[in-house]
Amino acid sequence: MSLTVVYILVAILLFGLLVLVHEFGHFLTAKLSGVQVNEFSLFMGPAIWKKQKGETLYSLRCIPIGGYCAMEGEDGGSDNPRSFDKAAWWKRLIILAAGAAMNFLIGVLLMVVVCLPVRQTVVPVIASFEDYATVNGENGLQAGDCIVEVDGEKLYSYSDFSMILSLNPGDVHDITVRRNGEKVVLKDFLLEKHEVTLENGSTGLRYGMNFTLSTPNFWEKLGMAWNQSLDTVRMVRLSLQMLLGGKVGIKDMSGPVGIVSEMSKVAAASDSKVTALLNMLYFGGFIAINLAVMNLLPIPALDGGRIVCLLITVVVEAITKKKINPKYEGYLHGAGMILLLALMAIIMFKDVIFLFKR
Repeated sequence: MSLTVVYILVAILLFGLLVLVHEFGHFLTAKLSGVQVNEFSLFMGPAIWKKQKGETLYSLRCIPIGGYCAMEGEDGGSDNPRSFDKAAWWKRLIILAAGAAMNFLIGVLLMVVVCLPVRQTVVPVIASFEDYATVNGENGLQAGDCIVEVDGEKLYSYSDFSMILSLNPGDVHDITVRRNGEKVVLKDFLLEKHEVTLENGSTGLRYGMNFTLSTPNFWEKLGMAWNQSLDTVRMVRLSLQMLLGGKVGIKDMSGPVGIVSEMSKVAAASDSKVTALLNMLYFGGFIAINLAVMNLLPIPALDGGRIVCLLITVVVEAITKKKINPKYEGYLHGAGMILLLALMAIIMFKDVIFLFKR
C-alpha cells in the first residue's frame, strides 16, 4: 500500500474523528441532562452498520458528511418528559453548545501535540536590520521591538506579520510594538520594501528586518498552541468577511472530499513520516476549530441558529407568558438543513471534479 493511500485513510479517519467528537459533545451533555437520545450517528445517508443499546441506536452511515445526535423532542411535539424540549432552557443551551466546545477543545489539544516537539521558532521580535532598510530609526522601528499589532490585528505568531500585511495592500500601516515594556504606536507608518538579490540568485522584495530565533520552554509551547488556536478563529472570521465581501466564492470552499484531499497532499509533500503526521495533526486542529466556529454561526439548522432561536423563545415567552409552538422553529431549521445539504452537495461535486482533473 502506497504512502499516499495511507495518508488518505488517515485523513478520512481524522475527519471522521472530528465529526464524532462534535456529536459526542451533544450526546454526553444530553445524557448527563437526562434527555433521551434516540440515535447517535457518524455520517449521513443509509446505514451500513447499526446497533441498538438501551434507548439509543448507534449507527455508521455511508455518506461522509457530518453526523447527528437525534434527541427525543428536538423539534418539539413530544409528550415524553425526557424530551429535549421539556428540559430546562439552560440545559438545552449547554447541550447545543457542547458540540462546538468539544471541537474547539480537540482542536487546541491537537495544536498542543504539534507544538510540543518544536525546538526553535521565529518570534516577531526585531533582532537587527539590513543596511538597505529604511523602516528603522529614532521615529521608526528599533532592534528589540516586539511587533504586537498590525492595522488593528493582533500578532499571534511571526507568520501573522506577512499575512496581515497581505490583506491590507499598500505601504502605509499602523504598527504597534512593545518597546522596553511599553506599547508604542507608529501611526501611518511607511513600511517600504526594497528589491534585493537573494541567496539563490533571484530577486525579491524585502523590508530589511531580521527577526529573533527563540527556543521555547514547555509553558511557551503551550502558549504557542493557544495562540495558534486563536489565530485559527481569526482566520475563520477573515474568511467570512471575504466571503460576504465577494472576495471569495464557492469555488474557494472545500467540503469533506476537498479537506481529505488537502490533508493527504500536505502529508505527501512532507520530508519525513513524523513531519507528515504532525502536518496532518495541525491540519486536523485547524479544521476542528473551524468546525467549532462555523457551527456557532446564527444560521438555521446549525447549533448557533438553534441557540439564537432558544434564547429568543425564552425571552419572548417570559415577556408574553405564552408558549411558542415549536413546530415553527422546526420548519425554520428544516429549511436551513435543506439549503445546507444542497450547498454541501455542490461543494462536494466541485471537489470531486477538481480531484479527477488533477
